[in-house]
Amino acid sequence: MILRFLKLEWKQFFRSASLGKSIALKIFMGFFAIWILLGLLSLGAGAYFLLKKEYPEKDPFILANKFIIFLLITDLIVRYLMQKIPVMDIKPMLLLPIKKRKLVNYLLIKSVFSFFNAGALILYIPFAFVLIAKGYNVTGVLSWTLFILILTLCFNFINFLINKSNIAFGVLIVFLAVLWLSFKYKLFDITGFFGNLLYSVYENPALLIISFVLLAVLYYLNFKQLSSIIYLDGAIKEKEEEAKTSNLSFVDKIGDVAPFIKNDMRLIWRNKRTKTVFLMSFFFLLFGLFFFTAKTYKDSELWQLYGCIFMTGGFAMNYGQFVPAWDSEHYRMLMTQNLSYRKFLDSKLFLMSVMTAVLFVLSTPYLYFGLDKYLLIVAGFFFNLGFTPLVMLYMGAFNKKRIDLNASGFGNTQGTSAAQFIVMIPVLIIPMLVYFIVNKYLGFNIAVLAIAIIGIISFLLKNPIMNIIEKKYQKNKYITIHGFKQQD
Repeated sequence: MILRFLKLEWKQFFRSASLGKSIALKIFMGFFAIWILLGLLSLGAGAYFLLKKEYPEKDPFILANKFIIFLLITDLIVRYLMQKIPVMDIKPMLLLPIKKRKLVNYLLIKSVFSFFNAGALILYIPFAFVLIAKGYNVTGVLSWTLFILILTLCFNFINFLINKSNIAFGVLIVFLAVLWLSFKYKLFDITGFFGNLLYSVYENPALLIISFVLLAVLYYLNFKQLSSIIYLDGAIKEKEEEAKTSNLSFVDKIGDVAPFIKNDMRLIWRNKRTKTVFLMSFFFLLFGLFFFTAKTYKDSELWQLYGCIFMTGGFAMNYGQFVPAWDSEHYRMLMTQNLSYRKFLDSKLFLMSVMTAVLFVLSTPYLYFGLDKYLLIVAGFFFNLGFTPLVMLYMGAFNKKRIDLNASGFGNTQGTSAAQFIVMIPVLIIPMLVYFIVNKYLGFNIAVLAIAIIGIISFLLKNPIMNIIEKKYQKNKYITIHGFKQQD
């Protein structure tokens, strides 16, 4: 039966009307996946030697067990953001004499063969070979490796249970931050606790049975959850939700653009994809911890600037690159109303500017790392306040692909076109290029000031630039409407 399901999905893919686009996209994603897997392979094969070099007086395997908890929690966070729930076109199957449990088992087994689980194999198996070559107990290493791989599968099924919970996502982020702070500043030995638990599997392979029991429990919970929703009436009836209203009267003080801003705020919070973009903006604030502390980047102000651009511009870049496609489902209706196109665009600009300012305020604790680091954040803030939103809005005039607002915001290429890649070039390359040239000849302070001035000038010229952008949208109006009618 599983082979029959696979054949049906194979036929569905090759008989799709968008076959050419699907193949091209999969080829591109395939190269990207290979690049990531090669990175994981090099990390797995070289982790032992890297740890031995950095901490010559300590056992690399014991240290690895402490660090693996970071990899596992990060893996779960990335799964939450990017891994899709296993699905297939199930409605036709419900009309056929196929047992429901076979459908559910197929979906769950299919999820095991995902890129994330393959990444775990590529990462941990080479590390295990190195351990065996270095004289570690073969039985213990094999048991430890199998335990980690089964734990990865457990996270695969945990993700499906918590995937729709924003609370669970927040807990994971906080837990990861606590782990890092406890390790960095030696507040309490959480990493040592988890490291000892993992190392105990190496010393006592019988503990491997715990991972099998946990995997069986999680598989059963997922089986029960999916079985409870796979019914014909549940598949065809429309989801009914009580409409929730929010008191956004405080926005009225802004002026004529307030109604558009209210609609944008409701759209962001009520839809999964826009909400993901909003929440991920705060995740980019953590980039500073990486770029300011990692040995590879902490002495490179150029790469630190790269991280600072994301810290304050995360929302402007991720939200702005899909304007006006966020409104694609009701874009035709908007264009038939007696509404000002300029105010429609101004509302987007206002949201991006406000969120940039909010993220800048939240980045204030980075003063801890020194004034020079904070000046990079300040430069990135002014650049993202003036330059980035205008570039995003201009390139938005070329967006012609509709967006499914209820789809996941990660690992989802629906609605993506070349414009989303092109628009990132000036936003990321220009500040780094300006910094490199000016810093080389005039020094750090002038380089930071030059980047900030680009943003300030862009902000001061906002009105004439917005006039040009509005004309571009008006010119492409009917092309955009036609594009939003099409289904990917």
